[in-house]
Amino acid sequence: MHLLWTAFASGRWQQWTHELKSLDLDKIQALLDRFSALGPLPGILLPLTESLLPFLPLVVFVVANALSYGMWLGFLYSWIGVCIGSLLVFLLARGIGRRYSERIRARMPKMEKFFSWIETKGFTPIFVLSCFPFSPSALVNIASGMSMIPLHTFMIAAVMGKAVMIFTLSFLGHDLNALVHQPWRLAVAGVILVLLWLLGKKLESRYVG
Repeated sequence: MHLLWTAFASGRWQQWTHELKSLDLDKIQALLDRFSALGPLPGILLPLTESLLPFLPLVVFVVANALSYGMWLGFLYSWIGVCIGSLLVFLLARGIGRRYSERIRARMPKMEKFFSWIETKGFTPIFVLSCFPFSPSALVNIASGMSMIPLHTFMIAAVMGKAVMIFTLSFLGHDLNALVHQPWRLAVAGVILVLLWLLGKKLESRYVG
Protein backbone atom coordinates (compact mmCIF):
# COMPACT_ATOMS: atom_id res chain seq x y z
CA MET A 1 0.00 0.00 0.00
CA HIS A 2 2.80 2.41 0.85
CA LEU A 3 4.50 1.69 -2.48
CA LEU A 4 1.26 2.25 -4.37
CA TRP A 5 0.67 5.57 -2.61
CA THR A 6 4.26 6.64 -3.30
CA ALA A 7 3.89 5.82 -6.98
CA PHE A 8 0.55 7.66 -7.12
CA ALA A 9 1.92 10.72 -5.33
CA SER A 10 4.97 10.74 -7.58
CA GLY A 11 2.78 10.55 -10.67
CA ARG A 12 0.53 13.34 -9.41
CA TRP A 13 3.56 15.49 -8.60
CA GLN A 14 5.04 14.95 -12.06
CA GLN A 15 1.72 15.81 -13.69
CA TRP A 16 1.35 18.91 -11.52
CA THR A 17 4.88 20.15 -12.22
CA HIS A 18 4.43 19.49 -15.94
CA GLU A 19 1.26 21.59 -15.96
CA LEU A 20 2.98 24.40 -14.06
CA LYS A 21 5.96 24.38 -16.42
CA SER A 22 3.65 24.60 -19.42
CA LEU A 23 1.94 27.78 -18.21
CA ASP A 24 2.05 30.46 -20.88
CA LEU A 25 1.17 34.13 -20.88
CA ASP A 26 -2.44 33.60 -21.94
CA LYS A 27 -3.07 30.97 -19.26
CA ILE A 28 -1.58 33.12 -16.51
CA GLN A 29 -3.56 36.19 -17.59
CA ALA A 30 -6.72 34.08 -17.55
CA LEU A 31 -5.80 32.90 -14.06
CA LEU A 32 -5.27 36.47 -12.86
CA ASP A 33 -8.58 37.55 -14.39
CA ARG A 34 -10.35 34.61 -12.75
CA PHE A 35 -9.12 35.65 -9.29
CA SER A 36 -9.26 39.41 -9.86
CA ALA A 37 -11.64 39.74 -6.91
CA LEU A 38 -8.69 38.97 -4.63
CA GLY A 39 -7.00 42.21 -5.68
CA PRO A 40 -3.20 42.21 -5.64
CA LEU A 41 -2.91 38.83 -3.88
CA PRO A 42 -2.64 36.64 -7.02
CA GLY A 43 -0.08 39.03 -8.53
CA ILE A 44 2.05 38.75 -5.38
CA LEU A 45 1.64 35.01 -4.84
CA LEU A 46 2.68 33.96 -8.36
CA PRO A 47 6.24 35.39 -8.23
CA LEU A 48 6.52 34.44 -4.55
CA THR A 49 5.79 30.83 -5.49
CA GLU A 50 8.49 30.95 -8.15
CA SER A 51 11.07 31.72 -5.45
CA LEU A 52 10.11 28.44 -3.77
CA LEU A 53 9.66 26.48 -7.02
CA PRO A 54 12.31 27.95 -9.36
CA PHE A 55 11.26 25.85 -12.35
CA LEU A 56 8.23 28.13 -12.73
CA PRO A 57 8.35 30.85 -15.45
CA LEU A 58 9.11 34.05 -13.52
CA VAL A 59 9.46 36.15 -16.68
CA VAL A 60 5.97 35.13 -17.78
CA PHE A 61 4.57 35.89 -14.31
CA VAL A 62 6.07 39.40 -14.31
CA VAL A 63 4.89 40.21 -17.82
CA ALA A 64 1.42 38.85 -17.03
CA ASN A 65 1.24 41.07 -13.93
CA ALA A 66 2.25 44.10 -15.98
CA LEU A 67 -0.40 43.36 -18.59
CA SER A 68 -3.12 42.62 -16.02
CA TYR A 69 -2.46 45.33 -13.41
CA GLY A 70 -0.63 47.92 -15.48
CA MET A 71 3.10 48.62 -15.52
CA TRP A 72 3.51 50.25 -12.10
CA LEU A 73 1.15 48.08 -10.05
CA GLY A 74 2.32 44.99 -11.91
CA PHE A 75 5.91 45.89 -11.10
CA LEU A 76 5.06 46.53 -7.44
CA TYR A 77 3.18 43.26 -6.94
CA SER A 78 5.85 41.21 -8.69
CA TRP A 79 8.59 42.94 -6.71
CA ILE A 80 6.87 42.35 -3.37
CA GLY A 81 6.27 38.69 -4.18
CA VAL A 82 9.81 38.00 -5.36
CA CYS A 83 11.38 39.81 -2.38
CA ILE A 84 9.22 37.95 0.15
CA GLY A 85 10.03 34.66 -1.56
CA SER A 86 13.76 35.41 -1.58
CA LEU A 87 13.64 36.26 2.12
CA LEU A 88 11.81 33.01 2.94
CA VAL A 89 14.36 30.92 1.05
CA PHE A 90 17.23 32.83 2.69
CA LEU A 91 15.83 32.28 6.19
CA LEU A 92 15.12 28.62 5.48
CA ALA A 93 18.67 28.10 4.18
CA ARG A 94 20.11 29.96 7.16
CA GLY A 95 18.19 27.77 9.59
CA ILE A 96 19.32 24.59 7.85
CA GLY A 97 22.83 25.89 7.26
CA ARG A 98 23.53 26.30 10.96
CA ARG A 99 23.50 22.52 11.27
CA TYR A 100 24.27 21.14 7.85
CA SER A 101 26.20 23.82 5.93
CA GLU A 102 29.57 22.07 5.96
CA ARG A 103 28.01 18.72 5.08
CA ILE A 104 26.02 20.17 2.18
CA ARG A 105 29.00 22.06 0.77
CA ALA A 106 31.19 18.98 1.09
CA ARG A 107 28.74 17.07 -1.08
CA MET A 108 28.78 19.81 -3.74
CA PRO A 109 32.51 20.36 -4.44
CA LYS A 110 31.83 21.81 -7.89
CA MET A 111 29.76 24.58 -6.30
CA GLU A 112 32.38 25.54 -3.70
CA LYS A 113 33.77 28.32 -5.89
CA PHE A 114 30.28 29.79 -6.26
CA PHE A 115 29.60 29.58 -2.52
CA SER A 116 32.95 31.22 -1.78
CA TRP A 117 32.26 34.01 -4.30
CA ILE A 118 28.92 34.77 -2.66
CA GLU A 119 30.40 34.66 0.84
CA THR A 120 33.51 36.76 0.20
CA LYS A 121 32.04 39.38 -2.16
CA GLY A 122 28.61 39.56 -0.55
CA PHE A 123 26.70 42.50 -1.98
CA THR A 124 28.06 42.56 -5.53
CA PRO A 125 27.25 39.02 -6.74
CA ILE A 126 23.84 39.05 -5.04
CA PHE A 127 22.96 42.38 -6.63
CA VAL A 128 24.32 41.51 -10.07
CA LEU A 129 22.71 38.08 -10.26
CA SER A 130 19.41 39.48 -8.97
CA CYS A 131 19.35 41.93 -11.88
CA PHE A 132 18.97 39.21 -14.48
CA PRO A 133 15.83 37.09 -14.89
CA PHE A 134 17.62 33.91 -15.98
CA SER A 135 20.23 33.81 -13.22
CA PRO A 136 20.10 30.99 -10.62
CA SER A 137 18.26 33.13 -8.06
CA ALA A 138 17.24 30.17 -5.90
CA LEU A 139 20.85 29.08 -5.67
CA VAL A 140 21.92 32.63 -4.79
CA ASN A 141 19.33 32.80 -2.01
CA ILE A 142 20.38 29.42 -0.62
CA ALA A 143 24.12 30.18 -0.84
CA SER A 144 23.55 33.54 0.87
CA GLY A 145 21.55 31.94 3.65
CA MET A 146 24.23 29.32 4.26
CA SER A 147 26.96 31.96 4.35
CA MET A 148 27.85 34.50 7.03
CA ILE A 149 26.40 37.41 5.03
CA PRO A 150 24.26 39.66 7.29
CA LEU A 151 20.54 39.64 6.59
CA HIS A 152 20.43 43.39 5.89
CA THR A 153 23.21 43.12 3.30
CA PHE A 154 21.40 40.29 1.52
CA MET A 155 18.06 42.11 1.55
CA ILE A 156 19.43 45.42 0.29
CA ALA A 157 21.26 43.70 -2.57
CA ALA A 158 18.34 41.41 -3.43
CA VAL A 159 15.68 44.13 -3.20
CA MET A 160 17.67 46.48 -5.44
CA GLY A 161 18.65 43.79 -7.90
CA LYS A 162 15.12 42.41 -8.16
CA ALA A 163 13.85 45.96 -8.69
CA VAL A 164 16.11 46.30 -11.74
CA MET A 165 15.05 42.98 -13.19
CA ILE A 166 11.32 43.29 -12.52
CA PHE A 167 11.06 46.92 -13.59
CA THR A 168 12.87 46.13 -16.84
CA LEU A 169 10.54 43.21 -17.59
CA SER A 170 7.46 45.23 -16.60
CA PHE A 171 8.58 48.22 -18.65
CA LEU A 172 9.21 46.08 -21.72
CA GLY A 173 6.30 43.70 -21.23
CA HIS A 174 3.32 45.88 -20.28
CA ASP A 175 2.84 46.83 -23.95
CA LEU A 176 4.56 44.24 -26.13
CA ASN A 177 3.29 45.74 -29.37
CA ALA A 178 4.90 49.09 -28.55
CA LEU A 179 8.41 47.58 -28.66
CA VAL A 180 8.14 47.24 -32.41
CA HIS A 181 7.36 50.95 -32.83
CA GLN A 182 9.29 52.30 -29.84
CA PRO A 183 12.70 50.58 -29.65
CA TRP A 184 13.92 53.39 -27.40
CA ARG A 185 12.36 51.48 -24.52
CA LEU A 186 15.24 49.00 -24.71
CA ALA A 187 17.75 51.85 -24.47
CA VAL A 188 15.97 53.32 -21.45
CA ALA A 189 16.03 49.93 -19.73
CA GLY A 190 19.78 49.71 -20.36
CA VAL A 191 20.40 53.17 -18.86
CA ILE A 192 18.38 52.27 -15.76
CA LEU A 193 20.43 49.11 -15.34
CA VAL A 194 23.71 51.07 -15.45
CA LEU A 195 22.51 53.71 -12.97
CA LEU A 196 21.35 51.12 -10.46
CA TRP A 197 24.62 49.23 -10.88
CA LEU A 198 26.54 52.40 -9.93
CA LEU A 199 24.27 52.88 -6.94
CA GLY A 200 24.89 49.26 -5.97
CA LYS A 201 28.66 49.79 -6.08
CA LYS A 202 28.30 52.82 -3.80
CA LEU A 203 26.27 50.81 -1.30
CA GLU A 204 28.78 47.98 -1.52
CA SER A 205 31.53 50.27 -0.27
CA ARG A 206 29.34 51.09 2.70
CA TYR A 207 28.09 47.65 3.68
CA VAL A 208 30.95 45.40 2.59
CA GLY A 209 34.20 46.01 4.34
